[in-house]
Amino acid sequence: MDITSSSYGEMVGIDNYKQLLGDQGFWETVGRTAYFTGFSLFLQLSLGILIALLLNEDLRGKTFLRSIFIIPWAVPTIVNGAMWKWIYHPEYGALNAFLSQIGLIDEYKSWLGDPWVAIHMVMFADSWKMTPLVAIFMLASLQMANKSVYEAAMMDGAGLLKRFYHLTLPYLKPTILVVLVMRTMDLFKVFDIIYATTRGGPANGTLTLTYEAYLTSFVEVNYSKGATISYLIAIMVAILTFVYVKTLKKGEE
Repeated sequence: MDITSSSYGEMVGIDNYKQLLGDQGFWETVGRTAYFTGFSLFLQLSLGILIALLLNEDLRGKTFLRSIFIIPWAVPTIVNGAMWKWIYHPEYGALNAFLSQIGLIDEYKSWLGDPWVAIHMVMFADSWKMTPLVAIFMLASLQMANKSVYEAAMMDGAGLLKRFYHLTLPYLKPTILVVLVMRTMDLFKVFDIIYATTRGGPANGTLTLTYEAYLTSFVEVNYSKGATISYLIAIMVAILTFVYVKTLKKGEE
């Protein structure tokens, strides 16, 4: 319902749902949001597990490393987005300066100027903030692992990869599923990092469902359609959460 239209106040029923579900642009946004969610999950889980394994080793100063490693997660998301926007700046950003100094690029690049590159840059910015949280979850699980089992496996000649797949992953599986549920809900309704860095651009390359709901509601002033998008987001997240919870229960059995 557009409050500026002559039909303001009329009941539209399920017309908004029919219009959205039949809109190719809407499904492109769904696909973009799903890609953003899936790739970010893969990146954050992979790095989180790797970092947790390193922090779980008997390293000098590991208590200090664990303390400072959580700092990125403590940074507010809007501040994190603004910081990375400056880092990615095409003229005087730190990323261009660094890559230029080590000889990887010949000229400064507009990292947020290309739709395909921009969405990956936003993923990296979000992962920089959230990977420490994932790593802390994984580290907590590793701390509860029975080290005598690892020692016995080493004595039996089990290599690093075999110990990881047969011992470490089973310990981490429940935590991985919990993190999947948490991060999927957060990533699928991502808004603040998009708002702070790209505002959905360029050419809608980073336009996600939640940001589209925001634009529809508060820029186009179409609250009815914006609410419809929000309801569809809630339904999609509920379905994904249901699948994860069923998987978690099956794993526990």
